[in-house]
Amino acid sequence: MSIVLSRRELLIRAAAFVVTASQPRTKIDFDVPAGACDCHTHIFGDPRRFPMTPSRVYTPEQASVEEMRTLHRALHMDRVVIVQPSIYGTDNACTLDAVRQLGSRARAVVVIDVQAPSASDTWLADMDRAGVRGIRLNLETSGIADPSVGSQRVRAAIDRLRGSRWHIQMNTRLLMVDAIRAQVAGAPMRFVFDHFGGAQAPLGLDQPGFRSLLDLVRSGSAYVKISGAYRSSTQAPHYADVVPFAKALIAANPQRILWGTDWPHPDSATVPGRKNTDLAPLLQIDDGALCNQLVVWAPEAALRARILVQNPAELYGF
Repeated sequence: MSIVLSRRELLIRAAAFVVTASQPRTKIDFDVPAGACDCHTHIFGDPRRFPMTPSRVYTPEQASVEEMRTLHRALHMDRVVIVQPSIYGTDNACTLDAVRQLGSRARAVVVIDVQAPSASDTWLADMDRAGVRGIRLNLETSGIADPSVGSQRVRAAIDRLRGSRWHIQMNTRLLMVDAIRAQVAGAPMRFVFDHFGGAQAPLGLDQPGFRSLLDLVRSGSAYVKISGAYRSSTQAPHYADVVPFAKALIAANPQRILWGTDWPHPDSATVPGRKNTDLAPLLQIDDGALCNQLVVWAPEAALRARILVQNPAELYGF
């Protein structure tokens, strides 16, 4: 009997056998220090083993641990932080499996229901031994822009992690950073903001909220990842319009700056006609060109070592 597969079914099946995640096309043109860390990556596993939550916003192609190993050999990165993506909700199995495979060179940031009984002190201790060092509040992908809702999420996370060595990582926009500035400054744990805090380069350094981000970094209350420059920039592949933001953040406090690729570059954008269950191809970003921008953002080798080695070692406990 003949079986006709839809285009979507064919793509999903093909994704299981074809390498889809981007690899660097540009060679690294500076000496990457030993112990350098890519502080922002994701792993998208085989959906038969790691099912995605039905409420996910997008369905990415697969991106494996082996593909990530290939990436980091090209970038000369010795360490990595794997961040739980929104597609898995609070099921951190795929992220934790990746850390297990990578061993002591990897750490994880997970997503939990901070009010669930399962998120007990014993569970947190078990996760800490497994390499977890923080929880993520992914407000941006979840479409949460209301400051009152964001503030509630932050308050609940602070209460749950009080007394822990973990940090709170946030994917959000600058207006939210501005709204929760006092909460972050007064929190007993560290905060980390993804992807330039959500800054959009075309809006300039004076865009609302960027000053608050600078102040939090300057005071030491928050780290910021100068990661995923392509999400802030309109000038690929060298992202010249992001240079002033990277330099301003580094100048504010180099001890609170982290770097990451955002590999494998998921496309979580809302696309007309694309359902959350439709396959969303991974973005093809040249991580070699992206990494080379560190020489522009941080010209001194000692400064790059601070960002790539010392800051991650201190925050993630390498």
